Amino acid sequence: MKEKTYFISAVASKYNIHPQTLRLYEREGLLIPSRSKGNTRMFSDADLKKLEFILNLTREMGVNLAGIEIITNMKNKMEKMQEEFALFLEELKKEFFVGKEDLFEQKKISLVKFSSPSMAVFKDDQKEK
Repeated sequence: MKEKTYFISAVASKYNIHPQTLRLYEREGLLIPSRSKGNTRMFSDADLKKLEFILNLTREMGVNLAGIEIITNMKNKMEKMQEEFALFLEELKKEFFVGKEDLFEQKKISLVKFSSPSMAVFKDDQKEK
C-alpha cells in the first residue's frame, strides 16, 4: 500500500501557513519532503508530524529556527540513546537472565522509564498579568 502524501498547498492550507514558510523549513533542513517525478514537494504523515512539532515550538513557545534545529537534534539524539539502551537491556536479559525472565522484569522496574511525551506547552504566568 502506498503512503498517503499531500501537496504543499494542502499542507499550507491545513496549518494556516504560507507555502513559502514550508519552503523555508525545507531550505533550513527542518523538513525534507519527498519529490514526485515532476519535482513537486510531497509531504507524508511523518512530515506533517514534524511540521506540527515545529509549529508548536514557533507558535506556542516562540522558538526561532536556530532553536528548532537544536531542539530537533537533541530530540533525535535522545530517541537514539533510548533505542540503544533498549538494545542493551535485551542483551543484558539474554546474557544474565536466561530462564529467569520474571526476575529480570522485577529488576527492570527499578529503572526509570523514559517516554517521549508530546511537546508540553508552559505559559509564563507573569506575562499574563
